Amino acid sequence: MKEINAIISAYDKIDKAKTGAALATVVRVEGSSYRRTGARMLVTDDGVWVGGISGGCLEGDALKRARLAIAKSESSLITYDTTEDDTYQIGVGLGCNGIIDVLFTPLQYQDKNNPVEVLKTCVAANRQTNVLMTITNLEGTWPNVRTGDVIRYKTAQSLTVFADTTIEQHLQEHINARIESGKSMPVQIEKADGGKLAAFIEILLPEIRLVLMGHQYDIYPLARLTKEVGWQVTMVSSPLKINTKLADTVDAIFSYDQLSDIRIDQYTAIVLMSHDYKTDKANLPKVLQTEAFYIGMLGPRVRSEKIFNELAKESRPISDDNMERIYAPAGLDIGALSPEEIALAIIAEIKTVFSKRGGTFLKFRHSPIHERS
Repeated sequence: MKEINAIISAYDKIDKAKTGAALATVVRVEGSSYRRTGARMLVTDDGVWVGGISGGCLEGDALKRARLAIAKSESSLITYDTTEDDTYQIGVGLGCNGIIDVLFTPLQYQDKNNPVEVLKTCVAANRQTNVLMTITNLEGTWPNVRTGDVIRYKTAQSLTVFADTTIEQHLQEHINARIESGKSMPVQIEKADGGKLAAFIEILLPEIRLVLMGHQYDIYPLARLTKEVGWQVTMVSSPLKINTKLADTVDAIFSYDQLSDIRIDQYTAIVLMSHDYKTDKANLPKVLQTEAFYIGMLGPRVRSEKIFNELAKESRPISDDNMERIYAPAGLDIGALSPEEIALAIIAEIKTVFSKRGGTFLKFRHSPIHERS
């Protein structure tokens, strides 16, 4: 979401009377690739770009392709194949060993349904899971859609633009499968008359929100690193102990008695870091009543176990399901010593839990780094 926000910000600053722009989107990946499907890059015809579709190896050629799309006012799908031993192929010799399809779409500023405008509606959707369908290629007659169109799916009504109940049904089935898996994927559908549709169905999840409950100095590096990763940061603390300097780093600040005012959903992680035993003990039962997928606690294991035992003796035992959400001590075991290193360990653990991965060394992973369909 950080990249999307950067693209939207750059798009809004374009002098639209003088400057053209196009959006490059990775819509299919086969094999290895530094960036995955959904990676985007905004390009203006004066050679400026924001975002990225690779580790830097394709951006030069992508700049040319995007400017050509702007000049022709026509979307194009380009395949970059780094699996072939062809010295004339862009990306060969980099060792990526993958095939990447990139869609270049010129942006029509007057069209409020152009891809960036659609992304704006997703960002404004208040932490909803969005489903986008990007038309990547068309063969045959499709009177109501064009290559490059982006449809934000809300209900089955969103698909009536195809004016073909069979196509709509097939697309609905694909969308349902993508929603259930939570994974984006390209699809292809053929009409009875031989017409073909290729599309990229993208599941755009809300950005992770990290709620930091505390006020000590170690909250600063954790808040800064969280923002650098592209997540939202909310601070919860006693009003008298809140440093106003944090206002420039965090997205929102609440007092402890305002905890219920924060929208805490299944994309929210919480870290109890007040460095005060009574405060953390009082807050733990409260945060366990939320949907947060991760609840971290600073301090040694013996401290957290003491809190668990005391709550049990007070007839407030923590269920097994809730215990699975609690990570105490918080953070991966990377040998962290400084507040900055501890922040790195906590951020890495939150990402590990959210991604349902093991947090181990990649060199010991026998399967591909990224899931492949």
